[in-house]
Amino acid sequence: MLDRHAPVFVAGHRGLVGSAIVRRLEAEGFTDLRTVGREVLDLRDQSAVDSWFDVERPRYVFLVAGTVGGIHANTSRPAEFLYDNLMIHGTVVQAAHRIGVEKLLYLGSSCIYPRLAEQPIMEEALLSGALEPTNEGYALAKIVGIKLCETYRRQYGDDFISAMPTNLYGPGDNFDLEGGHVLPALMRRFHEAREAGEATVGVWGTGNARREFLHVDDLADACLFLMDGYSAPGHVNVGTGVDLTIRELAETVRDLVHPGADLAFDASMPDGMPRKVLDVSKLAGLGWTAQTSLTEGIVSTYAWFVEAAERGDLRL
Repeated sequence: MLDRHAPVFVAGHRGLVGSAIVRRLEAEGFTDLRTVGREVLDLRDQSAVDSWFDVERPRYVFLVAGTVGGIHANTSRPAEFLYDNLMIHGTVVQAAHRIGVEKLLYLGSSCIYPRLAEQPIMEEALLSGALEPTNEGYALAKIVGIKLCETYRRQYGDDFISAMPTNLYGPGDNFDLEGGHVLPALMRRFHEAREAGEATVGVWGTGNARREFLHVDDLADACLFLMDGYSAPGHVNVGTGVDLTIRELAETVRDLVHPGADLAFDASMPDGMPRKVLDVSKLAGLGWTAQTSLTEGIVSTYAWFVEAAERGDLRL
């Protein structure tokens, strides 16, 4: 197990995942969390990252920083998604190696898998086929991050591990209608339609694509579980192993936020991968399974959304 009093660097602590990991570590009794904002440290700058590591000397690293977004953001800013994430992953992994970080967890994304991968997707499907074009830049960067951890382990013996989460949601999510992911975007659309008295809500795509969703607090728990007890080459899928169509997701959010509203699907917008659900048997075999049901998670996230909107603290 990790030493609860050793210095821990959470890279990306303000994001959806990073903030959840900070909450989980604090609840577990970690006493020396090291964080730094992008206004102070540009994680794309190797020299600056090296200097920060030289001063802070973290013993453990959770590498969850990156440029993220939904289909629209990925398709409109592919160079940014590829460059930013390549640089962030590279600088932090190299700095961690250079100062002798004891253990590092790199967090990837299920978009690393081929567009037409056999479902549910096993870890072995990586690099077995063509990627989904709408998020190719981001996926390529994430694949490089996995390979960085694997090659540093193989060449230098560094205890660097990787986890691949499915689609995430929860408190601290990005509710931007253009750049956010599908679940928070739907939540905001239904909320605003209800507030405005509108009876119809638009949904991007055909509604036929299938997706799996994991509450971010479950992911944070899985990350600590892996850091405490997993040390081996090869990444580990993190998810629920259960998926549903985007239509079913929209209906679920509708029923909880704006009951009775009509759905209007815009088939001119891309669906992305036809289906994406992870095989989580490897993680289950290690002894971890997700605890938050989708309905429970949506209810609690929507309550957070309403409170954050009233405070003016939403990411929009």
